[in-house]
Amino acid sequence: MPGEERPGLIDEAGALRDLSSHVGTIDSKALRPEGLAALRALDPLSLPEVRGNPRLGPCVGNVGKLLAIGLNYSDHAAETGMALPEEPIVFSKATSCISGPNDPVQIPRGSQKADWEVELGVVIGMTAKYISPAQALAHVAGYCVVNDVSERDFQTARSGQWIKGKSHDTFGPLGPWLVTADEVSDPQDLDMWLDVNGTRMQTGSTATMHFSVAEIIAHLSQFMTLHPGDVIATGTPPGVGMGQKPPVFLREGDVMELSVEGLGVQQQTVVQA
Repeated sequence: MPGEERPGLIDEAGALRDLSSHVGTIDSKALRPEGLAALRALDPLSLPEVRGNPRLGPCVGNVGKLLAIGLNYSDHAAETGMALPEEPIVFSKATSCISGPNDPVQIPRGSQKADWEVELGVVIGMTAKYISPAQALAHVAGYCVVNDVSERDFQTARSGQWIKGKSHDTFGPLGPWLVTADEVSDPQDLDMWLDVNGTRMQTGSTATMHFSVAEIIAHLSQFMTLHPGDVIATGTPPGVGMGQKPPVFLREGDVMELSVEGLGVQQQTVVQA
């Protein structure tokens, strides 16, 4: 059940192991270098195996900030007809929108333009303030898949900031797992895709990011302190619903499936709130 998740890890054979005797949740304490070192020192085979097919919760617990970057893929900016920004477009998603990777996604009441966005999520593992791009990746605990679900009318036509269209409950699926930074050799060389009802809608690569992961982290650190457990969604490639001709938006019963290379697969069924 949501709120009753237990921490786990995937062993080399793909089995899920229970970490709850060693750590309460995968949050800011566990994600610091010393926390990850303690987890690496464990023998996975000594941990209880989780049987069956349990629900997976968000791969990061107690997220402090959920930040996101808009128009960060050159090919996505082209499909929207908007110019690439001179510096990262930053917005936030309410942390109450975070959900498990396979939990249902709710269409808000009154929504007509619910949309999908597969994104690379970056999980901070060290406090970052006024750092340079050259220092940035050393502050990353790991990476995960994020579906930056969006309501386009709420986002652009309801006045104020994008957060209105980005923060409905279930609009921030994280996971299925966090892959530590040492397992991702180059965050700027990861393929990504998203299907709706079995039809490929998004195909892209982090190689087409306008601002790299390192540049994004460094930029954000000039305006706010980034803390362990903060999550950054780094933008989406082309193929979102509003970019289709004509536009296509999510309806009750639709099924989204999405992945970033090496980070697992999410699947969500759309329901009405």
